[in-house]
Amino acid sequence: MFLGWLELLGKVVIVAAIVLWLADWTAFRIRIARGSAFDTVQVQEYLSTSLKGNKEEYDFVGTEQISCVRALFPHAGAQPCWWLRRHTVLWE
Repeated sequence: MFLGWLELLGKVVIVAAIVLWLADWTAFRIRIARGSAFDTVQVQEYLSTSLKGNKEEYDFVGTEQISCVRALFPHAGAQPCWWLRRHTVLWE
């Protein structure tokens, strides 16, 4: 009995995730048509360089405007703006 409920719950979660992604993609396509799908966020970039002795050196590269998408999920190769605004430091 418990496994039946667990299986049903798993199916509901998967269907809900698919519906959420499709709704987000549809909203993204509508925003593209209106010209408001993309935005920019200023981030700080750091470069990590491996050194001898299993050490690393971190160098500040500078600030850069990164293009992002106004959506819940990544679309068109761009990260969501809500994610970039919370993670303004990029390590390369």
